[in-house]
Amino acid sequence: MSSSTPDHLPATDGTDSVGEATRDIADVAAVEVITTAAVHLMSAAAVKCGLADDGRAADDLDLDEARKLITALAALVTASAPDIGNQHARSLRDGLKSLQLAFREASVVPDAPGEGPGEKYTGSVV
Repeated sequence: MSSSTPDHLPATDGTDSVGEATRDIADVAAVEVITTAAVHLMSAAAVKCGLADDGRAADDLDLDEARKLITALAALVTASAPDIGNQHARSLRDGLKSLQLAFREASVVPDAPGEGPGEKYTGSVV
């Protein structure tokens, strides 16, 4: 918007991206928003665990970043599971556990059982 256009009026160039985004997100079910966020966290964590298929896996390995992403994913999955239903929660839990195990495998010095990324939310994976 130009500085002369009041905030409550649409932009004069015919675009109202904020209004469109609000309408678009209003049409999406909460379970889809939650699972989409979880999939993004899973994908990012997989890359940081060195699981990318692009031949650069070793370059992308960053276990500190992976730990943060996996912990955030564990919190999201654990907190949302009762609301998103067993079908969605089960597949998210399976993906989360796979990432937690991949993290352990990639770690030179493994965490104690129950101390790995996200395990304060999920319990030990070993």
